[in-house]
Amino acid sequence: MITKRTLVGRAVWASSLAAALLLAGCAARTEPPAVGGTPVAAAKAPAAPPAGIVLEYKMPEGRILSYQSSGEAVEATEAMGQSMESHTSSRDAFSLKAKGRKEGNLLMGVTIEDMAITITGPQGDMSPDMTSVRGRTFDMVLSPLGAEVDVAGAEAITYEMATGTRNIATGFKLFFPDLPAKSLKVGDTWPSSGGTDEKAGGLNLRLDFQNANTLEGFETVDGMECARVRSQVTATISGSGNQQGMDMAFSGTGKGTDLWYFAVKEGIYVKSSADMTMDMSITISAMGQTIPVKQTRKGEVRLVGKQ
Repeated sequence: MITKRTLVGRAVWASSLAAALLLAGCAARTEPPAVGGTPVAAAKAPAAPPAGIVLEYKMPEGRILSYQSSGEAVEATEAMGQSMESHTSSRDAFSLKAKGRKEGNLLMGVTIEDMAITITGPQGDMSPDMTSVRGRTFDMVLSPLGAEVDVAGAEAITYEMATGTRNIATGFKLFFPDLPAKSLKVGDTWPSSGGTDEKAGGLNLRLDFQNANTLEGFETVDGMECARVRSQVTATISGSGNQQGMDMAFSGTGKGTDLWYFAVKEGIYVKSSADMTMDMSITISAMGQTIPVKQTRKGEVRLVGKQ
């Protein structure tokens, strides 16, 4: 027998899977604890801004960069007099080793040092065992302007959830901020966008992000002169699927802000922090019910080591 509590619980549980994808697909997550290397120092007084700069990723062969990221999301819903809440958190640490150029782009070897996802809610704990992911490696290709040209190798690195097999590609498809193909001065703006299709737990989801980026100024971070960029982000999520024999359809929009730093001379993504609020609807056709879900998330990415 399907009770009202079961109905709402499944909806919140399904939204938690969507939250895990959102956390993986956004390049800004909550600040993690130090895991090896030296944490990035707090930003110092602004450096003198140049008249105009060109931002470009630079990865000389042999360079190694180590990053940490994590995220927190809360999904809340109220339906048929019941209020329920689910919490999703993620953290990971990985290194990038430059392997030269490939057709004008940057070829990098990625090593996963740590990765964890925790989802708790009305249906219990859905934290997957990530042992099979830690220590795995793959190659990715990045354009000088930040386009993730090829992350197919990440699709072969998988882990098991109660609802099926997932891979780690999402987090790398949208990790690096996009740079403009033009010289910038303080106050200049440029658009960027990203999106990904994902399958998880019987759900087929589409995530799209539109960013309006503004060069706010310059700061010295960990000894590097960095461009400080603020991005106003809008997001959409759509999709459908089946959970425990019940068809579901997802739709939603979101707004948020990312603040990120890019080392101008070194060509390195240094850190970012972000927050976003999503308003989603989950329609369960068999029950004739549409359940609203509000999701809030915050996060940060940090460069914790470079060689």
